[in-house]
Amino acid sequence: MTTATWTLDASDGGQLAVRTDVTGRASKMGHRLTIAVTSWTATVEWSEDAPTAVSLVAEVGSLEVVHGEGGLTPLIGPEKIVAKANALKSFDADRYPSIRFRSENITAVDSGFRLAGTVEIHGVSREVAVDVAATDLGDRWRIESETVVRQSDYKITPYSQMFGAMKVVDDVTVAFNAEYRKP
Repeated sequence: MTTATWTLDASDGGQLAVRTDVTGRASKMGHRLTIAVTSWTATVEWSEDAPTAVSLVAEVGSLEVVHGEGGLTPLIGPEKIVAKANALKSFDADRYPSIRFRSENITAVDSGFRLAGTVEIHGVSREVAVDVAATDLGDRWRIESETVVRQSDYKITPYSQMFGAMKVVDDVTVAFNAEYRKP
């Protein structure tokens, strides 16, 4: 039996990002953000040609606002700093510094694998299922996933201002992509 363990992180060129949207009467004032998680580690354990366990740890304090669309003004340095501070406050990053996922069941699907497991965000653990596309590129594997996370499911209050006239939508999109070079 052939077994292997892959370790992936941001230094390999992989990306873990959160995309937000805005709502409310004054939503035109807000930016739809792309927030990168710059410190994360994923571990994939393989047996033969299928993964048997997957885990991911993301450090909340490593959030960086990398892009913003919309808004009344362009999203530049000072606004990115404020947006990051607001995100860290919403996550209560000092109290809950990490986000963790651990698979409990992995099944093959058409495009790759479905990972069923437990995610812990903001001190709340929930069962989730995430589809991960795995593409064999010959000398490497390309791994991609995109899923929607409802902040309130994890007792996170979405950021708002002006008495709720402009607020971040409760559902955010979490996108992951990485490549693993074959030995």
